[in-house]
Formats: sequence, structure tokens, C-alpha cells
Amino acid sequence: MDPKILVPVNDSATARATVYSIISLKDRFPKTLTLLYVIRKDLLSYKMIPDIQLEMVKENAMKGGRTLLDKYCATLIDAGFEPEVMLEFGTPQMVISEIADRDGFDLLVIGRHERGGQIRNVLFGSVASYVLHNVSCPVLLF
Repeated sequence: MDPKILVPVNDSATARATVYSIISLKDRFPKTLTLLYVIRKDLLSYKMIPDIQLEMVKENAMKGGRTLLDKYCATLIDAGFEPEVMLEFGTPQMVISEIADRDGFDLLVIGRHERGGQIRNVLFGSVASYVLHNVSCPVLLF
């Protein structure tokens, strides 16, 4: 049985590089991967947006998330993968960690970037650093 692998993505160069790294190592990965995009809930709750428009903002955020996931899926399908997708709302590091544990993923593959105030954030990125220390499955950092 193939391992369940979770790959959180966003619209960053780091996420794109992670997906292309997976493709370059496709002989080492199962065909089925789960892509997760988390819509940052805190960015949707801007105080100047009237409640009546908040639903429209959420719908647009979901459309954008689906479009992004579709692009990654197309890239992975072209490389021979069979990606599954998840679209969630919340704080990315919390949602990623919760889903990885709750849904019994065997491996989490996430990219790291070089920015942030603390040393570990410079090395791993704040989301990657949080996830690395808060999931029960192994984490592969690209």
C-alpha cells in the first residue's frame, strides 16, 4: 500500500519549487498525493468589509484557491501523478498540522523559505517550522 502524502501549497515560489522537486523525484513518490491549500482566515476578516460583502470575499478566495490547486494538479497530472485536493479555511500552520494528524498522513512534504525573524524561521520558514514541530508524521522539507 502506498503511503499517504500531504503537500501543502500556496502561490509562492517556495511551493512551486516543492512541487517541481517532487516531480524531479517522481520515482520515489507514489502516484497519489494530496495537495492542501489553506485560505488564511485572518486576511478575510478586514474590519472595513461589511458583513454583507464578507460572503462574496470568501467565495472569491475559494475560487482563487481552486484555480491555484487546478494549476498544481495539471502540472502533476502531466508528470504522471494522480493528485487529490483539499481546500480549507484557517491559519495555515494550524490547519496543516491538524489535517496531517487527523487524516493519518504518513508523510508531509513542505517547502521552506529564507525569511523571518528567528533563526529557525530563517532556516525553515515560519509555517514549515511550526508544522515540523507539531505533526506526528515525518516531514520532508524542500
